[in-house]
Amino acid sequence: MFAFSTKRPEIPEELLTTLRPVTLAKNKTLPLGGPWTSLVPHGGLRRGSTVVVNAPQGLGGLSVALSLLSGASAKGHWAAVVGVDDPGVVAVADLGVDLRRVLFVPRPRGAWAESAADLLDGVDLLIVRPPSKASHGAARRLMDRVRERGTVLIVLAEPGAPWPLPSDLTFDITQSQWATSSRLDARYLTVRIRGRGEASRGGEHVVVLPNRRGQAEAS
Repeated sequence: MFAFSTKRPEIPEELLTTLRPVTLAKNKTLPLGGPWTSLVPHGGLRRGSTVVVNAPQGLGGLSVALSLLSGASAKGHWAAVVGVDDPGVVAVADLGVDLRRVLFVPRPRGAWAESAADLLDGVDLLIVRPPSKASHGAARRLMDRVRERGTVLIVLAEPGAPWPLPSDLTFDITQSQWATSSRLDARYLTVRIRGRGEASRGGEHVVVLPNRRGQAEAS
């Protein structure tokens, strides 16, 4: 579902009633798919947390962020993607994301933070790509709202525009290499995972994203 307006998206109240996350649910984590269940503490994303995916443009950051939606999407959770012009819907579907449960706001421009905050009333996971370096104030307000709503915020950041506040979990993509034959067969990403608590042990891992089927898997 795409929203192309540059204004903040208006979500009908009847839709909000249907989609509104249950923040007091017994399950405090959202499931992950692919290789991430064995690489992330407890195999899921904690509600109310902020996840940052750091990668230079074109190095696979968007693929990693979208792959983090697949497990929750398969279980019926709703997601939104803000600030990604061309998400590549075929590739997103190949990753296992149910496109019927994803709201896209590709060009919010200067209203990216407001658009993201408004969508928190109707989704469980939210991917945001700020058009430039986010201000400390905008980041703080959004993270506070995420904790209040029990959503998971996934931020796409680049070396030149880092997220200004500490995150609960960080994926740093340090290397990207395509394996080729007569075509591009698979991409091997070196990902360093770090964070707070148990995630502080982190470590560096190689994942295949996408593999020949367009999915994510452990190397």
